[in-house]
Amino acid sequence: MSNDKRLIEDYLPIVAISAEASREKSVRKGHISTLHLWWARRPLVACRAAVYGALVPASRFVPNAGSDEKKKSLGRANAAKFVERLCKYPGNAGVIAEAQGHILEAHAERLTEETGKKVTVEDIVAGKAPRPKVLDMFAGGGAIPLEALRLGCEAYALDLNPVAHIIQLCTLVYPQKYGKPDPTARGMTGPKNAKGETTWGGLADEVRYWGEWVLKKVKAEIGDLYPLIPDPEHKGKKQILQADYLKDHATDDVPPGYLMPVAYLWTRTVICKNPNCKATVPLVKQTWLCKKDKRYIALKMIAPRGKKQVHFEVVEAGSEAGLGFDPTGFSKGGNAACPFCGTVADSDHVKAEGFAERLDEQLMAIVCSRPGRPGRVYISADSVSSELRADVQCRRRLELLLKDTGLSVPTEPIINDAKGALFIVLYGITKWGQIFNDRQLVCLLTFIKAMRLAEQQARSQGFADDHIKAANTVVSLLMSKIANRNSTQSMWQNTAEKIGQSFGRQTLAMVWDFVESNPLGVSSGSASEGLDGIVDVMSHCASISVRGTTVRSSATSLPWEEETFDAVITDPPYYDNVPYADISDFFYVWLKRAVGHLHSEHFAAEGTPKKGEAVADATRHGGDKVKAKRAYEDMMAKAFQEAGRVLKPTGEMAVVYAHKTTLGWATLVDAMRRAGFTVTEAWPLDTEMKGRLRGMESAALASSIFLVARKREGAETGNFEVVKPELEQIVRERVETLWDMGISGADLVIACVGAGLRAFTRFARVEYANGEEVPAERFLTEVETVVLETILARLSKEVGGKTGQTGLAGLDPATRFYVLWRYTYGAGELDAGEAIIFANGTHVELDGHAGLASGSNAVLEKIKAKYRLLDFTTRGDDEKLGVPGDDGIGRPVVDMLHRLLWLLEHKPPKIPDFLADAKPNLEQLKLVCQALGGPALKGGELKDVSPTAEQSTLGKLLANWSAVMEGQQVKTDKKAGQERLL
Repeated sequence: MSNDKRLIEDYLPIVAISAEASREKSVRKGHISTLHLWWARRPLVACRAAVYGALVPASRFVPNAGSDEKKKSLGRANAAKFVERLCKYPGNAGVIAEAQGHILEAHAERLTEETGKKVTVEDIVAGKAPRPKVLDMFAGGGAIPLEALRLGCEAYALDLNPVAHIIQLCTLVYPQKYGKPDPTARGMTGPKNAKGETTWGGLADEVRYWGEWVLKKVKAEIGDLYPLIPDPEHKGKKQILQADYLKDHATDDVPPGYLMPVAYLWTRTVICKNPNCKATVPLVKQTWLCKKDKRYIALKMIAPRGKKQVHFEVVEAGSEAGLGFDPTGFSKGGNAACPFCGTVADSDHVKAEGFAERLDEQLMAIVCSRPGRPGRVYISADSVSSELRADVQCRRRLELLLKDTGLSVPTEPIINDAKGALFIVLYGITKWGQIFNDRQLVCLLTFIKAMRLAEQQARSQGFADDHIKAANTVVSLLMSKIANRNSTQSMWQNTAEKIGQSFGRQTLAMVWDFVESNPLGVSSGSASEGLDGIVDVMSHCASISVRGTTVRSSATSLPWEEETFDAVITDPPYYDNVPYADISDFFYVWLKRAVGHLHSEHFAAEGTPKKGEAVADATRHGGDKVKAKRAYEDMMAKAFQEAGRVLKPTGEMAVVYAHKTTLGWATLVDAMRRAGFTVTEAWPLDTEMKGRLRGMESAALASSIFLVARKREGAETGNFEVVKPELEQIVRERVETLWDMGISGADLVIACVGAGLRAFTRFARVEYANGEEVPAERFLTEVETVVLETILARLSKEVGGKTGQTGLAGLDPATRFYVLWRYTYGAGELDAGEAIIFANGTHVELDGHAGLASGSNAVLEKIKAKYRLLDFTTRGDDEKLGVPGDDGIGRPVVDMLHRLLWLLEHKPPKIPDFLADAKPNLEQLKLVCQALGGPALKGGELKDVSPTAEQSTLGKLLANWSAVMEGQQVKTDKKAGQERLL
């Protein structure tokens, strides 16, 4: 193909893709996120866009007729329409088939050029020619390779982590291999057709059958540990005994007068350290049960006089104030006051008690459901007799189960990272079995026992070993899902009235009030709900006819020959963002016990591999953060070198980064350059739910950036003075394109910086005129400078100003810095390293005598290693702010503006005197006001983003501009001793 520029290098409708990616986060049925938890998994539609864009030429959508500019515009419009149709979740089958055709047509043309022999789409479909091969060398939860399969490619998924590998098998291999009905199956019990014959509908049916088989066995063995609760509504009425009722009814049935337990709410406790008290101190942080409009329910703590233990009373009211107490007014940071004597059980005491194994638990309440009626019923634990609580029996049951099965409670150590992601170890919870109470352990181990029995049963019925391995592995994910919602790390979600996951984030912080689920019930967190989700995913993935290839290995040593792949699309770990190996041990220890014997090559070790994992964890380098960072970057450089080795000369690489800062991934981009890649494009994609506000109160960015790269031809050296004009041209084009697409703020800056790196990375080496190499950090500063200057010029244009010295570009450095920081990061803090890059790009200093963070009129506040921009509410009450000193030198426009805004809010009559003294350039002052108060800084079209105090006052000033500047009388309101503009 003479012109093989790919669509991802030319144009993607990223606003539409981002919107659909955000919507996808709320879709559950059939989505792979419901199969098994994996952290930072990218939305499928974003992955679909990346795969399609990397394999389809941009020329596909360009019409033949018209001027070059018109053809380019129409081509992009046509591409946008199709990609928007393609990137819907779950997706239209007809559109996906059309996309497959586009990919195979382009691939056939490339194969024809490569081999010199005519290759057709029919040849590829018939297996006479290979399909395009796509590699994800950090495959994690399998999103990218799944979308490559969906689009008709051969997908290869590689990961070092055994838990990720199991997820990939159950997503990319087993459903496709065993998903269709097997007509050769004989002599197996299972679903029957009208003729009484066994009918297996494929893996989804098998997983349903064996999952229910296991669940039935578990219910029969431990169902008594989750007894039904007498319904308070039937108090005084005759009740049918549960045992009698269930003789003639299914175990899921609930007899009249009883409630089904959904969850048990616990608080951790310690003994009061006051030797004269020794009462049980609950460490509960909050006691909310339900927070909904006109329905507020919480637990009130009662400390009876003369007792040594509190009890909890369920209180309901129509308003929060109607409860009569604060449900959040309990322990803070692990410090809790004894409700009997007032002595504080401080955090150090609690930690010491934890290491001495004296942390205990107290049941506070039981959450129930009433058959046939919506909503939850909350029962105080003290109102339920001890025999109905059942948790007291579990220690003995656990001992018998371990003896009977030979299984063991997980004693594998919890490995913490340098950031303390597994904070629980500070409280003596150092082994994985310790984050489950006795009943939870009995439950999980009983599931494993039943799975072993199911395996024996399947083998006796004639299933082949590989078939048993697949079905049992998928069913084992049910146990992982139960563990995730049934540990002492799970929390009650009071707004949704359901059980939360153990991993609300990629951490395990200490949880003081936890929820224990009833996995044998039918509500949130139950095994039946989890099984439904797994079966739905099996059905969804089985509809994909191409089977994937999964390999567990290191990305630094890929097991494939040179020039194997047509595209490498991957989402690598990002420095120390997620400690994948450490936290995935939570699942590893249970999967090892459940299916480790079926995958012995992956579960031979005590835990997941740590040493070879590409993360910047200082604990693996003697606590040295610098060594950890260097080791991570070295591993990523090796991975990029390997990617270059296995990628075809015409192939594309797309790398996804969680772009908190440019500094981190710019270092990785330099590693890509040294590995022989040239960055050709950069796209920001918002992959979070729309509930996340992107307003002025935080420096929230789109959650990821796709950097697109190609293998560089040759080892040419570039001259810095030649590279810089090319950089400026690239950046100007990108700013205009993305601005017109509705991209703004930090997303715009980072995407333009990424694209600007193309000018640098297309050379193996860039030199100054004296032959010295330009370091990556210097070029990053140059790129960011051009990006910010271009954005400032566009902002000037947007507010109707000029782009020269009288526009925003002609502002003093401090004001330029202020406007650009507000535009890029809002009111958010910035790490020192990133702030320095930003300052260099705007030609100012942060610290020192003339630094913006120094002196009485500082624009920035530095707190430890972070910088925060100060607004007029903090700076404006200084009477000398904005007024020239004895030297007669004018002050920054931002100083004048902040003083003016403060006077407008507090002392409007003094404005004329201030203007006379400050002598501002009114044209520049108004441009700055308009830029800071414009839509791009207000959150754009997001109506639910509240304006900051500065934006509100800017709005008042602009609305009264003529009156204020001409010294006319403005209406004021004297209130609380201050004069405020109406």
